[in-house]
Amino acid sequence: MNTRSVAMFETAIGPCGIAWSDAGVTGFQLPERDAAATRRRLSVRFPEAADGVAPSEMQRGIDAIVALMRGECVDLAFIRLDMEGVPEFHRRVYDVARTIPAGATLTYGEVAQRLGDPGAARAVGRALGRNPFAVIVPCHRVTAARGKTGGFSAPGGRVTKLTLLAIEGAQLF
Repeated sequence: MNTRSVAMFETAIGPCGIAWSDAGVTGFQLPERDAAATRRRLSVRFPEAADGVAPSEMQRGIDAIVALMRGECVDLAFIRLDMEGVPEFHRRVYDVARTIPAGATLTYGEVAQRLGDPGAARAVGRALGRNPFAVIVPCHRVTAARGKTGGFSAPGGRVTKLTLLAIEGAQLF
């Protein structure tokens, strides 16, 4: 990925960050404990990127993310992703996850079934655990079987996952 710019922006759950290249979003950062920590995490993940002003297409995506985190029913599927360097299986998992509407969930096993590989639930979980596009690729909408939340590798872990699902109005278990 040739990340060239990053930007921070405020949401209902705190300061988030986004990184992009000419091809699309290269990464998204959920809030850390404060804005400085979020900025540091962006700098570590994208050391080659400079602070930038989001071009209009990117700003449209940022505005949609802010609206989603405010509780509006927004589809982020229009946001272009730069998946250079993302393994093919992960891409396929992310494509399925992007079809899950706000307020809905699928289990890891259901995602695996949609991929045509019902035995791949753990691999789906590993792919989502490495998701560089959290929220845009809504890994928080994928849960474990039998009413369990499953993991969430973003800052705040399961609490953040449950917060995002609550904002979206998901009916859990």
